[in-house]
Amino acid sequence: MSANLESLRRKVEAGEVLSEAELTTLREAAAGSEGPTLWLAVAHALVNAEAEREALPLLERLRRDFPKELQVRLGLARALLGLERHGDAEEVLREALALSSGDPEAIKVLAVLALRRGEKGRAQQYVREVLARDPFDSEARLLKEELEAVELPAHALAEEQVLRPEFNAALAAALRRAGVQFRLQGRDVLVKLAGGEMARVNVGSLYAAYQGGKRGLTEYVEKLAAELGGLRTELGEDVTALERRLRPVLRPGGFEAQAVGALHRAGPAGLEIFYVLEDPEYVRYVPESVVKAAGLTAEAVDGAAWRNLEAHPAPVRPVVVDRGVVRLAETFSGLWAVAEGDGHDGARLLTVEQRSRLALQAGEGPLRVSLGWREFALVCRESDVAECEALAKLGHAPDGIPGQFRLTAEGLTQV
Repeated sequence: MSANLESLRRKVEAGEVLSEAELTTLREAAAGSEGPTLWLAVAHALVNAEAEREALPLLERLRRDFPKELQVRLGLARALLGLERHGDAEEVLREALALSSGDPEAIKVLAVLALRRGEKGRAQQYVREVLARDPFDSEARLLKEELEAVELPAHALAEEQVLRPEFNAALAAALRRAGVQFRLQGRDVLVKLAGGEMARVNVGSLYAAYQGGKRGLTEYVEKLAAELGGLRTELGEDVTALERRLRPVLRPGGFEAQAVGALHRAGPAGLEIFYVLEDPEYVRYVPESVVKAAGLTAEAVDGAAWRNLEAHPAPVRPVVVDRGVVRLAETFSGLWAVAEGDGHDGARLLTVEQRSRLALQAGEGPLRVSLGWREFALVCRESDVAECEALAKLGHAPDGIPGQFRLTAEGLTQV
């Protein structure tokens, strides 16, 4: 597959809307291809553009031609949900589960459908099933928190509920109408703030905070777009309070093109260290210009950020790689996850306390490290050939850091 086609596929997977020329390129490539992959990308591109009615016959044809292809069923369910054909979508999701028992994506959508019908207990059971297989599934954890907090009315109005894909599309449309510069990236959206700096917004958190139904969706996302468009990384006059909120994060080389104007410095192993404000919803990069205006030095920000992270180490948990998915292990496995899940786990590997906790589990020798997921960092002993190979095959998420790293007493280096 050419680099251009791979780029188009990544845009589709991130939920971006393709231009007419890009969609035409994807269609032409699909017409000359074997298998469902590129045609499925075309269908998802249409759904991203809110053209579910055009995508539906294409997905029905793919289901007929590729009856054992799981991703086709999931794509068809997505289109049906966009058309509010919830019963048909549920039937397709159950077909997906028949093809792949326990598929987490299908089960999570079934959980949302159950919640929509007011079946809280059933929704909770679905979520427990996903988390039992993968306690690191961030969407399932978010659903669990939402279910624990929600109080359903006696007669939940199913037709007024909103599913995640519909919420995402409405938010993107509202941001465009508001003239806010943004870019979808995996489960997040990068927003250019009023001050010129960039913030990473977790769309899942925004969706979880949405309490209304369809009648209030437009008003809600319009307000949200206005808030995001006017958001600034204000440091305020209380520098001490600011310093307590600072945290460091590791990013791949060249990341400054995505977080324009954000304070950063060179890190180990070709990585870069950026600074963010602790925030449950937004990844708010600290702008260099605002730091200077507050009378802080880059050294002061760096020192405060690392002190804060040092004081908040993460648990080290044994995990296994099961068919390309990281799952919690019941016993010793030779592979561990540093897993606080707040986006700072990669940087934690550079702190003294976290290294001490790792040594208790993995020993004092060199460790092989994967930073491919922001929700956790994976490590194994470098002497464990099988686990090192498993890490190498695992790959990385779209917003993760590619490659393999080596952690020793001297620090982090690239393999």
